[in-house]
Amino acid sequence: MSDRSTAQSDDESDEVQYDPNSGRYDIYECTVSDCDNVVLVVGNDDPPMSCHDEPMERVTELDMSVKPPDVRQVLLQAFGLPKAGLDICLCVIGEGPLSANEVAEQLGYDRSTVTRYLNKLVELGLLRRSELNREGGGVVKVYHSVDLERMRRETLIGFYVWAGEAASLIEDANLTKKDYLEENPDQELPDVFWESFLDE
Repeated sequence: MSDRSTAQSDDESDEVQYDPNSGRYDIYECTVSDCDNVVLVVGNDDPPMSCHDEPMERVTELDMSVKPPDVRQVLLQAFGLPKAGLDICLCVIGEGPLSANEVAEQLGYDRSTVTRYLNKLVELGLLRRSELNREGGGVVKVYHSVDLERMRRETLIGFYVWAGEAASLIEDANLTKKDYLEENPDQELPDVFWESFLDE
């Protein structure tokens, strides 16, 4: 009995409750009963927009709780950037401009791994690449941090695109579940509903 209580309390401590007083972000929804418009606002106290010519209303309560985000998991899921990519990005931001060889030496990663992630980081807009003339002749590709304001904007918008796609996927799943229940009013939802949804 005590083991179960401990497990429950551990699970609960891993959940995030929506706190409208945190000031870090706000969620607003449309006040029209048959409208599902919901928006997320980061760092702004005013309603971001209106819907149906009425100001959107700030959400103050949410019954559902979620797991806390971890920056590594967010970067992995949204940008395909695991720990090695994050390490490489932070190394260049802190020490750049650096060549792929210099990054590999500093972090102890294989050069091919470093080069792959450097190229990915440039594609994402988190780093930029240029060429430097060597003192002994020839050129070397080096990597620099982009402007931090630009990085903030690009990563935030990139995450919103990912979050929008995730929200659309959840909405599609909910609509599929609704359709199934309407077509099969005498049946319970299958235990493998999510697997069935992904197969469609």
